[in-house]
Amino acid sequence: MTDGSARPTSYVHDALELFAGFGDREALVGDGRRLSYAQVAAEVRGLAAALTGHGVRPGAAVLVMLGNAVEGPLLQLALHLLGCRTMWIAPVTSRREIDEFVRLTRPDVFVHDARAGDGLGGQIAASLPGTPVLRLGAELVAAQGVAAPHEVPAPESFLQTSGTTGTPKLVHHTESFYRQILALAADFRAAGFPLLRHLSHSPMWLASGQITTLFNLFTGGVLFLRQQWDPAAFIRTVDAERINSTFVTPPMLYEVLDHPALDGADFSAMFMFNVGAGPAAPARLRQAIARFGPVLRIVYGLSEAVVITALPGLTDDPEHPQRLRSCGRPYGDVTVEIRDADGRVLPAGDDGEVWVRTNLSFAGYHGQPELTAETLVDGWVRTRDVGHLDDDGYLYLVDRLQDRILTRQRSWPIYSRPIEDVLAGHPQVRAAAVVGVPDPVAGELPYAFVVPAPDATVTGAELIALVTAELSETWAPGAVEFLDRLPLNRSAKVDKNALRARYAAAYPPAEEVTAAGGRP
Repeated sequence: MTDGSARPTSYVHDALELFAGFGDREALVGDGRRLSYAQVAAEVRGLAAALTGHGVRPGAAVLVMLGNAVEGPLLQLALHLLGCRTMWIAPVTSRREIDEFVRLTRPDVFVHDARAGDGLGGQIAASLPGTPVLRLGAELVAAQGVAAPHEVPAPESFLQTSGTTGTPKLVHHTESFYRQILALAADFRAAGFPLLRHLSHSPMWLASGQITTLFNLFTGGVLFLRQQWDPAAFIRTVDAERINSTFVTPPMLYEVLDHPALDGADFSAMFMFNVGAGPAAPARLRQAIARFGPVLRIVYGLSEAVVITALPGLTDDPEHPQRLRSCGRPYGDVTVEIRDADGRVLPAGDDGEVWVRTNLSFAGYHGQPELTAETLVDGWVRTRDVGHLDDDGYLYLVDRLQDRILTRQRSWPIYSRPIEDVLAGHPQVRAAAVVGVPDPVAGELPYAFVVPAPDATVTGAELIALVTAELSETWAPGAVEFLDRLPLNRSAKVDKNALRARYAAAYPPAEEVTAAGGRP
């Protein structure tokens, strides 16, 4: 936390100066609204005035529940203009998780969207007796005539993790995080890149949503916000609005590639087609390169260190075919090291845990000092990801530490990513995910979940043989289960916890996997 001392300006003042320079240029599009930068600046100041008028004091802890709406960035900037601590929760979070977040954050004020009705927002409000509740579009509308205070504490944010590793945590970001976004945006403008017309499905309750939203506004582009993911609507919007920048997860990319509406759609304006939040299969990336050209940009980051590496202008380079499995080189001020279990730096080519240092890193987990101390070590963030660097500084990830498949019989840890890449490389496979499952002899075995293409005839046994041939018997799945689609978490990442739960329900501990593949 900050020491509470006031100072004359925050990053928001600098942002508002930028917006003044951008003037009547279009800034935000969504929910049927199209706002210019002048209108954005006016609404930010107006919301700050309205918040002040409702008694929200500088430095207050404000709990916010809001979808990926136009009001999201406006409210965040307005609250930070007041030096508030914003704490964002996802409307799609389970009630149990929300109750825990409320307990941890102990908000001074709760803000939610009146347009969502009084369902979940009303329930949370009822659980906060004595806490002021403001609804966007009802009590809280942009006001005039009340000036926001000039000297305020440094703004802060507490944002949810995606939940990939279990129950989401509250990640604390200080003003240095937002200052770094301003610096990256300044570098982008100075480089002479085209103004972005960015289509975003990344909500503000995630650190990735914060940087996506604010970076695009700070560069002077147009930000198109969408509440729900729909591949057909995505394709129509890219075509109609001449979108030249976007971000999707690998499952979202696959849905776009497989959608019939893609035929004939105009993607010629695309400049930067970002893909991240999980590994993308090289076979599917080749399809994307063939359809969209060398505009794909692989990005890797996490809530604790939002952008770690980037690989722009992706091509299927015959001199470096392995690069399709890379997530690129360090981005901005990022330093990356690969370390062993004792914290020693490993040479290029050796797999170990990825450690990173950057101004985009978090300040800690709210209410979890022990986990913070384990993750933040001497200014470095332990990512809990396993990978290696090559001689040219490209990073290759192979798995999460917790997802390593540990085999006693084979005496060697194996990882899901190489297996998934082989499976997804089969022409009749749309997507694949691999988890480790208990085995009474080997300790653990890989178990594969595969989404087949329509009318596919491939069998589990054939896919197991393919992995055996391309990797070795050590990496071969014990079984293959075919699904209509892979489960996704709230960040559109493959939900491996759900896959493990599915396996556990089908095969209680006393049972064993006896089938060597085939459709269940």
